[in-house]
Amino acid sequence: MLRNFKISLTKKALILNKIDNNVWKKKIPINYHIIFWVGYFLLNVFRWGAYYNDFFYSFKSNLVEFPIHIILSYFHAYYLIPKLVAKKKYFPYLLQLISALTFMYFAKTILTYQFINKDVWPEAVESAKTSVALHYATVVLGELYVIGITTAIKFTNDWVDSKNKNLKLTKLNLETEIKYLRAQIQPHFFFNTLNNLYALTLDKSDKAPEVVLKLSELMQYILYEGKNSVISLSKELKYIESYLGLEKLRYDNRLKYNLKISGNIEGINIPPLMLLPFIENCFKHGIGADNSDIKINIGFDLSDDKLVFTVDNPIPEKADIRFRQEDEGIGIVNVMKRLKLNYGKNYLLKINDGDEKYSVYLAMPKNKKNTNE
Repeated sequence: MLRNFKISLTKKALILNKIDNNVWKKKIPINYHIIFWVGYFLLNVFRWGAYYNDFFYSFKSNLVEFPIHIILSYFHAYYLIPKLVAKKKYFPYLLQLISALTFMYFAKTILTYQFINKDVWPEAVESAKTSVALHYATVVLGELYVIGITTAIKFTNDWVDSKNKNLKLTKLNLETEIKYLRAQIQPHFFFNTLNNLYALTLDKSDKAPEVVLKLSELMQYILYEGKNSVISLSKELKYIESYLGLEKLRYDNRLKYNLKISGNIEGINIPPLMLLPFIENCFKHGIGADNSDIKINIGFDLSDDKLVFTVDNPIPEKADIRFRQEDEGIGIVNVMKRLKLNYGKNYLLKINDGDEKYSVYLAMPKNKKNTNE
C-alpha cells in the first residue's frame, strides 16, 4: 500500500513540478510592456519638451529614439544576459554589447539627421557637438541608462518568479511528506491490531468476531477520515475510544483507563491519527508479565488558544518484554515528524520514558487549518 502511495505521490509531484516550471518560464504580460514604454515615452516627451520649450520637437525626437531603446533593451535582457552573462561568458558579452551600442548610435544619428533635425542631437553640450567621441559617449550613456532600468525590471520579475516557484515546491514537498507519513501510520496501526486479533484466535476466544467487527469500523475511519489533512477533535476522540474499546475486548477487566476532557472540544481541528501512537505506547509499556492491571490516564485540556494532550501509565515491575519491540518507535517518530511539518516550532512535546512511569505532554495550537492536501 505504501509503495503504491509513493508512486501516486511521485506522479503528482512530477505534474505539479511541470506546472511550476511553466510558471517559472512565463514572461511578463504584454500589456505591462506596453504600459511601461508608453509611460516612459510620455515622461521623455514632457521632460525634453520642457527643457527646450518645444514639445513637438521632443515628440518627433522620441519617436525616432524609442524603437532603438526598445530593440536594444530586449536584446540585452532576453539574449545577452541569459545567453552570455548567465553562462559567465563576459568577454563575448562586452563585445556584443559594445557592437550593439555602436550600431544603435549610428542608427539613431542617421535617422535623426534624415527625419528630425540636421543638428543630430541638440540636447548635447557644446563640446559633444564638436567631438564625435564625446557625442558617441553621450548617446551610449543614454542608452545604458535605459538598458539599466529595463534589465533591473527583468531581474526583479525573474527573482519574484523564482521565489514563487521555490515556495510552491517547498509547499509541495511538505504536503507530500505529510501525506506519506499519514499513510505510514495506517499499516502500522493495522499491524498492531492484527497482532491483538492473532493473540485472541490462539486462545480461541469468543471475542475474536467482535474484534474483527471493531477493527473493520476502525479501518473505515482510517481509510476515509484519516486521508483528510485535518479532522475534528470530537471525531478523533471517538476513534480513540473505539481503539480503547478494542483493547478492552482483549484485556477485559485488566484495562482501567480514565479519559478526562477539560474545555469545549467543539470546532477544534487537529491532524488525524496524531494522538493514537502515544496511547498505543502505553500498552507496550504498561503490560505486566504477571497479568497485573493496565492503568492509563488520558487528558485533554483546552484553554485560550492551546490544546494540551496528556497521557501516562505506570510501568509494572515485571513488564512483558514481548511488547517492548525494537520497532515500537515507528509511530512516535512518525508523529514527531508530522508535528514539525504541521506546526513548525509552534508546539511542545515532552516524553518521559522512565523506569516507573511513561508519560507524554503535548501542547499545540487549538486549530489546524485544512490545507486541502
